Amino acid sequence: MRQRKIKDIEEKLEHFTQYMVEVPEEQKGKWKEFFGNDHPIYLEIGCGKGQFITEHARRNPDCNYIAIEGQDSVIWRALQKVERMELTNLCFIKKYIDDIRDFFDDGELEGLYLNFSDPWPKERHAKRRLTYHKKLRQYAQIVKADGHIEFKTDNDGLFEFTLEQIAEAEMTILEMSRDLHNSPYAEKNIPTEYEDKFSQKGKNINYVSMKA
Repeated sequence: MRQRKIKDIEEKLEHFTQYMVEVPEEQKGKWKEFFGNDHPIYLEIGCGKGQFITEHARRNPDCNYIAIEGQDSVIWRALQKVERMELTNLCFIKKYIDDIRDFFDDGELEGLYLNFSDPWPKERHAKRRLTYHKKLRQYAQIVKADGHIEFKTDNDGLFEFTLEQIAEAEMTILEMSRDLHNSPYAEKNIPTEYEDKFSQKGKNINYVSMKA
C-alpha cells in the first residue's frame, strides 16, 4: 500500500535518532553490548507503524526488540509510538533488507517476526517474498536453535506458498492456524494495525510458527 508522503520527513526523523541504529552492520555479534544487558533479543522485519513491536516491548521489559522498516513515513509513525510509550528496550533500523545475516551473527536472536509481508503476487518475483525458502534459512541461521520464527498474513495464497517454502527449507512447524483469531493461539496474539483492519472486515488471519 502506497503511503502518504510526510512533509520534511528527514527533519522529523532526526528527532528520533536515539531510537535508531544508523549502521546496523557494525552491531553484528554485538547486540547485547548495544542494549547493555544479557536479555533475549527479538526482531521484526517490516514493522509498519509499530503497533505489534511496541506492545511486545511494553509487555516484556526483560526482553530487547529490534524493528526493521524501510519506508520513512511508516517508521516515523512507529517512532512516535516508542517515544510516547517511553520504551528503552526497542530500537529501529531504517533499511530494506537483502541478506539479514549482514546485521546479525549466528544464533544472536531469540525469535523473529514477519507480519503481513508484501506478497509479491507475480510468480517471477517469488524470490523477493520474505518467506522464500532461502530467506527462511537465513533467518534460521541468526535465530537460536531453540528459538522460533513467526509469520502472519491475510493473504491465503502467500500463506500456502510459505507452507511449501517451510517444507523446502526443511524446517519444522511448531504452531499453525488458518484462522488465528478463532484458534488456541488467539489469547497470546498481539495484532498489527493491518491485522486489526482485516479482521474487523471478517478476513481470516493465517499464522505459522516454525524453527530450523
